[in-house]
Amino acid sequence: MKPDEIRKMSREDRIRRLNELRLELIKLRMQAHLGTLPNPARIRNIKRDIARILTIMREEELSAKKGK
Repeated sequence: MKPDEIRKMSREDRIRRLNELRLELIKLRMQAHLGTLPNPARIRNIKRDIARILTIMREEELSAKKGK
């Protein structure tokens, strides 16, 4: 997921996507623990997407505070 795509999303969509990614990460970690994970790189990509969403949300929060 690219930062531009995330910025175009509404706040509610970002929160929904963030929750979906966190749930998927939990499932993938369980698969990794059991040894049935087909693509280990997927965990890293999901963690990066979560970080991107959180970063953009924080940037918008700070810019809103600065604008007041």
